[in-house]
Parts: sequence; C-alpha cells; structure tokens
Amino acid sequence: MPSGYHAIPNLIGLYAERIDAGDFAGVGELFAHAVITSEGQGPEVRGAAGAREMYEAWTRRYSDNGTPHTRHVTTNLIVDVDDDAGTGTCRSYVTVFQALPDFPLQPIFTGRYHDTFARLDGAWRFTRRHMITDYVGDLSRHLNRPL
Repeated sequence: MPSGYHAIPNLIGLYAERIDAGDFAGVGELFAHAVITSEGQGPEVRGAAGAREMYEAWTRRYSDNGTPHTRHVTTNLIVDVDDDAGTGTCRSYVTVFQALPDFPLQPIFTGRYHDTFARLDGAWRFTRRHMITDYVGDLSRHLNRPL
C-alpha cells in the first residue's frame, strides 16, 4: 500500500495537470470524497459533480484547445501523514500563470491550499480543500465571473 508521503503530492500534481488541461470532469473525480471551501467566497462544494460544476462555471476554456491556457504551479508542500491511520494533510502555495496570443505569459493569481486526505478503500483521496487567495493579477481572461 503506497505511503501518503508519495500519494499526496501526486494527487496535488494531478489536480494541476487536470485543471490546466481543461479536464474539469477529471478534477471532479479527484474531489469525489471531498468538500471544497474558499476563504471569503460562497458555499462549500461537495463531491465530484459539485467540483466539476464549480470549475465549469468559474473557469474559462478556449476553443483552440479546450484549456484555460494556464499552468498551476504548486510549491512549498508541507505534508504530514499518519500512514497507520490513513490520514494526511498538506499546506501548499499555488501560483497560476496564463498566456494567450494577446496576453503575454504572466502570473495571474497566488494563493494557498490547505488540504486533507484519507486512504479510502486502499487509495488516497482528497477529503477537503480550503483555498486561500493571497494576491490577484489580471484574471479577466481566466475567470467567467469576478473573484
């Protein structure tokens, strides 16, 4: 059975990979057993369908390739795991970069994730993601609604 110290960073990486690919159904699958909250923003979101719907409502995808033209770079992971109990946490930073033909590559958002995880039926899963906004750049080409 894989250690949470290996599985948790992989889940965080899968999230970045899927959101940058515009795979909101895949992002939803990652949060099938989770609650998502955002500091100072609306109600909590639960489960795969809720997560998929939230990302589809908030995040703009472009017709040329179906992606948001972003790169979510997650750094400074502080992982704490109790493999015997099958639980873990991770605090991390996120910086989102975006580039479009008329929008030079630039950071558009920085924030933090406070995540919790559990090993369910032998696989590590997100159980909670709390998102904290730190600094905001030009989100006009990334979000479908104001932050």
